[in-house]
This record gives sequence, structure tokens and C-alpha cells, in this order.
Amino acid sequence: MIYETFSLGKKDVFLKTYLHENFEYNPDRKRPFVLVIPGGAYNHVGLREREPVALKMNSLGFHAATLHYSIAPMKFPDALTDLANAVALIREHAEEWHIDSDKIILCGFSAGGHLAASLGAFWNSDFLKDYVSHPAEQIRPNALCLCYPVITSNEKYWHEESIMNVIGSISSENAQKICKSLKKSNMCEVVSIEKNITADFPPTFIWHTVQDEAVPAKNTILLADALYEAKIDCEYHLFNRGKHALSLATEESSAADGSNIEKECAVWPELFKNWFEQLAVRS
Repeated sequence: MIYETFSLGKKDVFLKTYLHENFEYNPDRKRPFVLVIPGGAYNHVGLREREPVALKMNSLGFHAATLHYSIAPMKFPDALTDLANAVALIREHAEEWHIDSDKIILCGFSAGGHLAASLGAFWNSDFLKDYVSHPAEQIRPNALCLCYPVITSNEKYWHEESIMNVIGSISSENAQKICKSLKKSNMCEVVSIEKNITADFPPTFIWHTVQDEAVPAKNTILLADALYEAKIDCEYHLFNRGKHALSLATEESSAADGSNIEKECAVWPELFKNWFEQLAVRS
């Protein structure tokens, strides 16, 4: 296993890799890559959704990395540019790291799911070209795995802290420019993912729980419906039991008090792997 940390040009913004080493009997093997994006309401980067998830993805045959991105106080699209630069870095090292560069997956949790879905929505948008120097194809995610993600700015269902933190203290001038480019009336519409689905949105695996009170399941219901209408490949699992921030839902990622364990939900990594393997077949 190869563990390395790569700065992304800002203080406390970095990528940490968990890479398989190829054995001599298969030296040219290329694996799919999962970039793990933890949650934390855009005010911190959760520990339980970092290394445990990366190691689980390793056990399923994926290369993996975790992303520590910009958090509040910030200005939109600071975190999004961090993620775009991380994907570009991964593609730049694809040959060296034995990555299948057409199989780069973003696995985001809660606010990290919002960030992953944002790049899915905006990787080829005109507005992002003003903030990211890489070509659109260099930052394109090939698939998304969204775990109880923040999606909507609809005040009835939103996670207010995440939405307000990601917008941040953007200037009115930049906000107007971005809204005009995306044909939105305000920044809340810009960061409401279900309102930004196009034919170029990546195939998406989603899971959530009915009992999630922090980020209501309506967030992912809205997203799944929008993806269905746009004919985007989507698999959606809505589990009955389980509070917010389950991570792997196993003892490996449980909180200090032993909570965040839900056997019903703990199958999600295998479900995701099966979906992704079938996605490759359908492609």
C-alpha cells in the first residue's frame, strides 16, 4: 500500500492516497479510483468518513484517497475548486498510480456529498472555467457515490448550515456573474443540486435513511427524481433505520460511544461495488 499526502496549494487543503501496489504477476493492472470526500457541514472535515472508508474501498479492489477541502469561512466556489484540482491531480498521476482514468469515482458524505454532486453538475460549466485552469475533461468525475448527501436549498428540507457555509461570503459581483452564467436567480438556486442536473451529470449511486433528521431523506428523493427525469443512470437505496453520519455503519467507523452502527445499512459499499461493475458493463 502506498500512502502519500499531496498539498493542493492552500493551507489545510490536501489529498491523502491509499494505493494498491501491483504485484509482479500483474504489473500493469489498472484499478478504478474512489476519492472519499468526508462531511462536516462545510465547517470541519469528519474523521469517521475518511480513512475507514478509504480502507474499505481498498478491500473492494479500488484505489482510494481522502480529500481535506476548504471549510468555513470561505467564498463559493472555494471547496469546489479544491475538488476539481484533486480530480485533475489524480488524472495526472493515472499512469504512475496504475489508475483507470475513465473510472474515477467521487464518494461524498453529507456536505461532502453535496461537494461531489456539485462537481458532477458543474465540471463542464462555463462559470467554473473562471476558477479552474484544467480542461473540463481533466476534472470530470466518471461516477458518484453519494452517502446521505446535502442536496437542496429548499428551506423545508435543507441543512441550513451546510448551504450557508458553502455559499460563504461571496461578493455580490461574483454571485451575479455566476447566477447569470447558470441562469439562476440567486446563489441558493446555484447550490441546490436538483436544480442543476444536465445530460452530462455522472451516473450516480445514492443511499440515505428515513430516520436521518439532520439531512432529511427528501434531499435524495429530490435528486433521484431529477436524475430519473434527465435519464441519468442512478441506483437509490433508502434504508429505514439509521441516524445521520453513519459512515460505514459498522464498528470500524463507529463513534466513541459505539453508536453509528446499523447492520441494515452496512451493506452499502458492496451494493455500490456491484452497481459500479454493472455500470461498466452497460457502458
